[in-house]
Amino acid sequence: MQNEVDFRCRKCCDGDTSSQVKRREIEIGVNEKLECVEQFCYLGDMIGAGGGAEEASRVRTRRAWAKFRELAPILTSRGASLAVKGKVYKACVQRVLVYGSKTWPIKVEDMQRLVRAEKMMVRWMCGVTVKNRISSMELYNRLDVEMVSDVVRRGRLRWFGHVERKSHDDWVSACRDLEVEGVKRKGRSRKSWGECVRNDLTSLGLKRDWALDRARWRGCICGNRPTRASMDQMDVKR
Repeated sequence: MQNEVDFRCRKCCDGDTSSQVKRREIEIGVNEKLECVEQFCYLGDMIGAGGGAEEASRVRTRRAWAKFRELAPILTSRGASLAVKGKVYKACVQRVLVYGSKTWPIKVEDMQRLVRAEKMMVRWMCGVTVKNRISSMELYNRLDVEMVSDVVRRGRLRWFGHVERKSHDDWVSACRDLEVEGVKRKGRSRKSWGECVRNDLTSLGLKRDWALDRARWRGCICGNRPTRASMDQMDVKR
């Protein structure tokens, strides 16, 4: 095993050279080495060795703030209408904030990190502070912006429907149904992406087999929540 060296990625740490990623190399054969890091950036998403979405949510928050400040002349201008600000925010800032979130095993604190950042941006765009005592929902309605928690959940359910419609012999289905052998440690296991999906299905009153029908599934997760009559009708057609 080689000695550890310091590695700095300017893209991952936004130019902050004080943030260091330790890198080491291990030998796996004759004249073959494998680089090992605690975390790395892949297609704009941060993947950590410990799993979870903490590193990814932090990076997404920094990226979103960078884009927000870049567009500050429009988003914080008093002359621009709130409708224009909302459209620019949804297209350019919120997309950066939720990028890659459809596959995150996101925890409560990770989601709260995204929500806090978005609420600060929303109040800045509307030109109000906490002292004005205006609810966040009213500000969201003024901008015609959907909360980041709803956007993340919809993206996760869309991805779930996509992989659910895969054939059973596809490698994606094989990875989802993989069972890791070994002794389970005491205490609660780490939160998984499947657990997030199950919570979404329960909170929205959806059933897993509905994802097989793409049109109906899209209608359910895009705001048209099924009623009791439509649920019974879906079951009859199935």
